[in-house]
Amino acid sequence: MQKMGKGEYLMSRQKLIIISGSPCVGKTTVADELFQAYDNSAFLDGDWCWCVNPFSISDSRLRNGDKSMSYVLSNYLNSGFDYVVFSSVVVMYENIRNPILADITAKNFDIIGFTLTCSEETLRERHKNRGDNNEVSFHWLHLPPYPNDYVINTDDKTIHEIVGEMKKVIDEMK
Repeated sequence: MQKMGKGEYLMSRQKLIIISGSPCVGKTTVADELFQAYDNSAFLDGDWCWCVNPFSISDSRLRNGDKSMSYVLSNYLNSGFDYVVFSSVVVMYENIRNPILADITAKNFDIIGFTLTCSEETLRERHKNRGDNNEVSFHWLHLPPYPNDYVINTDDKTIHEIVGEMKKVIDEMK
């Protein structure tokens, strides 16, 4: 709620902030810092709803993970959090993000989507720094961003700078 004048308040709508992008692009780190930057906020790392071994995007059982994401996001929004930060690699796909959003039971909230990206060189270095011995896949990196997402290139930027760019977009939405 924002004070306008004597006795007048502007009710701000809740904001569901979606952060997607390739593994190792910085989604979780950015989402955690963004979540901490706002009071009355909640954070869901959606990739934990998909934490299975072996992982395969085509495994039909993972649609149950989508339902878990919708449930948690509904819970947070229905609980009155002003900002709900949600990060996941799989919400780059329209056929996954759309049903997750459609199953949210809360009403009257704004959705702001961000797709994080970087160069192949940066992605390779981040995998190495994480100690990931698996082969680096550039598949996710070259997917088109979800329609109407804000795209942020994370190359040569600090987490604070990336979060600052995001907050500017978020704070301009009233």
